Parts: sequence; C-alpha cells; structure tokens
Amino acid sequence: MQTANPRRGYILGLSAYVIWGLFPLYFKLLASVPAAEIIVNRVLWSALFGSLMLLVWKHPGWWQELRDNPKRLAVLTGSGLLIAANWLTYVWAVNNDRMLEASLGYYINPLVNVLLGMLLLGERLRRLQWLAVSLAVIGVAQQVWQVGSLPWVSLALALSFGFYGLIRKKAPVKALPGLVVETWILVPLAIVWLLLHPEANSAHADFWSTSEAWLLVAAGPATLIPLVCFNSAARHLPYTTLGFMQYIAPTIVLMLAVWVYGEHLAPSTFIAFIFIWAGLVVYSIDAWLTLRRS
Repeated sequence: MQTANPRRGYILGLSAYVIWGLFPLYFKLLASVPAAEIIVNRVLWSALFGSLMLLVWKHPGWWQELRDNPKRLAVLTGSGLLIAANWLTYVWAVNNDRMLEASLGYYINPLVNVLLGMLLLGERLRRLQWLAVSLAVIGVAQQVWQVGSLPWVSLALALSFGFYGLIRKKAPVKALPGLVVETWILVPLAIVWLLLHPEANSAHADFWSTSEAWLLVAAGPATLIPLVCFNSAARHLPYTTLGFMQYIAPTIVLMLAVWVYGEHLAPSTFIAFIFIWAGLVVYSIDAWLTLRRS
C-alpha cells in the first residue's frame, strides 16, 4: 500500500480544485462555439486521451471486471448521461453570463449529497447536518420568492453532480477506467450529433487549422488532469479534508464572475449565498467534530 504523503496530497488537491475553478476562463475562449458542440468534443477528446492514460497508468483487470459484471456498464451509462448533462449546463451557464448561478450550484452540491445520502442510502443526519441542509433550503426558497423562479442552473448542476456521485459510489469502478468507459459510451451520441449538425464548426476541415480547434482538443486533458490530481490526492488526505477543499472551485468561479466578467450580484442572490455559506460553515463544523471524535 502506498504511504500517505499529506504534503503531496495538499498540492494535488489544490491543483485539482484550482483548475476546476479556472475552467470559466477556458470556456469563455470558446464562447463562439455552441455549448452542445463543446460537450461533443469534450466527450470525444476525453475518450481518446483517457484511453491513452490507461495505457500509461495501467489498471490491471478493470476490463475483465466490467465484462463479468454487465450491470456495471448499465450503471456507467446512467452516470455518463448525468455527467454530460452537468457539463452541458455548466458550459452553457459560463458562456451565457450565468456564472454566479453555476457557483451557487457547486456550493449547494455537498449539502445535496448529504440529503441524497439520507433519502436514498438510509444514512441518518446529525443535528448540525439538519441545520446545514435547512439553511440551504431557506437560501433557495428566498431566491424563488424574490426572483419568482427557481435558480434552475444552480439546482441542475447540484442535482446532476450529486446523483452522479451517488451512482459512482454504488458502482465499484475506479475513477479513471470509469470515466473512460462513461465517455466511450457517450461517443456514439456525440458522433450522431455531429452527423445531424453538418453546420457545426467541428464538421468542417478548415476549422481544424484554427486556434479554437486546438482549444476543443484541449478539452480532453483539461477534463482528465484535474480528475487524476483529485483521485491521487484522495490517497494521501482524509476525505473530510478534501471536502473542505472543494469550496475552492466555486469561490474562484464567484470571484471571476463578479471581478473579471462583471456579473451583477443582485441582493436576492447575495442573500441566497449568505444562507448557503452559513449552511456550509455548519456542515464543516459538523465534519470537523465528527473527525475529532473518530
């Protein structure tokens, strides 16, 4: 078994979350490309680069395990569709000046995970966890009351990634092989989309001599590198520590939205953030106390 190296774990974990937080800078460079086309290329290039990574970082026996357990392929099909929906919503939000809602969604996500664990896995919530979830619900509810509509981008991101994590938790497949299988399952859908949209940039040979083409190719390593960093960090750090670090990414997105891209932080949205932040503080205190007791 590999000896834990906390310093290495912190470097890898920070690298993963900072890369995820800076994703809007990358997607803004592709603002002229439709979100669906970006996701199609993300699927194709992630499948290719993921396969190359499997040749380098070998995972002995992963294909035999899937072949002997066909139900896992069905599970990975479901998780692949969920992560594709999450990617599509996120890219659309970034390129349509909805980064604040995207940030809010990833702040809500850990609290959604707690709620899903209670409802679907039979986990019991502790008192502080109940308080944390209640504060998040109040934040979303006041947003609905003030704006008159659900923050659907935030909820779509939080729920799709929450259910994705839940499915992957129940599927005993390692991270990199699982992601590669998910993307390869989506490859036929991506090809069909390209065939049905001959006007797409990717369907024209002359497009592949432009800088935007190389940015689309970069979607493969940009997707896989932070995932590899994250999973390597998980081997060196307690999962609770990684849980605290996950707020780095939406915080960076929030700062980019307000300070770089000039999105307006409306009072109703700010109040929602306050309730979500309060819930996350309570959630973090509960996790810290639980870690101390254990």
